[in-house]
Amino acid sequence: MENLYGELMKLTKERIVDAGMAVFAEVGYQHLSMRQVADRLDTHAGSLYYHVRGKEELLALMADRVCRRAYDAGTDALAALPPDAPWQDRVEAQVTTLRTEIMQHPGGAQLLAESPGRLSMGAFLLMERLLRTLLDGGLPAAHCGIAADTLLSHVTGFVLQEQNQPTTPPNVTADLHADLREQFPLVMGALIPRLSHDEKFTRSIRLLCTGFAALTQP
Repeated sequence: MENLYGELMKLTKERIVDAGMAVFAEVGYQHLSMRQVADRLDTHAGSLYYHVRGKEELLALMADRVCRRAYDAGTDALAALPPDAPWQDRVEAQVTTLRTEIMQHPGGAQLLAESPGRLSMGAFLLMERLLRTLLDGGLPAAHCGIAADTLLSHVTGFVLQEQNQPTTPPNVTADLHADLREQFPLVMGALIPRLSHDEKFTRSIRLLCTGFAALTQP
């Protein structure tokens, strides 16, 4: 009993979340188990339940950590902007730091997209600030919720594609490339420029903000 008590005292939610993030990076959302997390901590699975009720709560805690760190990074990015920065720049600062934070965790986008629908203070913080930015920018209140949700969904989807890209590109011969250009001249032409992920993300956010700005017109 004394050994068990000592083991429990060593465990904390923070350490369990640390281990959960490490295991998640290796096995993904579907295969994560409390037993694997316990093995990472060199303890018994039953010991974890004194701190975390189960896999669902652990995933929620992991997603919350990512959101909180993204919020803090966004705070720094906003502070670096000039006081009179337009709302579009303030939106871009927030979603760019969110993307950067998610990218630091293998499978981070999947974690946010598929984590159980539980209350998360981190997610609330991100959404509240983004809504305030849009509202202060002049977007009608009736459209702010959809606009903010669209931005956050875009970030998650964009990173999900980045993190699931094959490590080796498909082998396309010169003949196949010519055939594709003939069949799909728009897809294979200049309308879809070959950009870096960073540039593509920035342009996509600015394009969304351009659309939102139309709602501010009288």
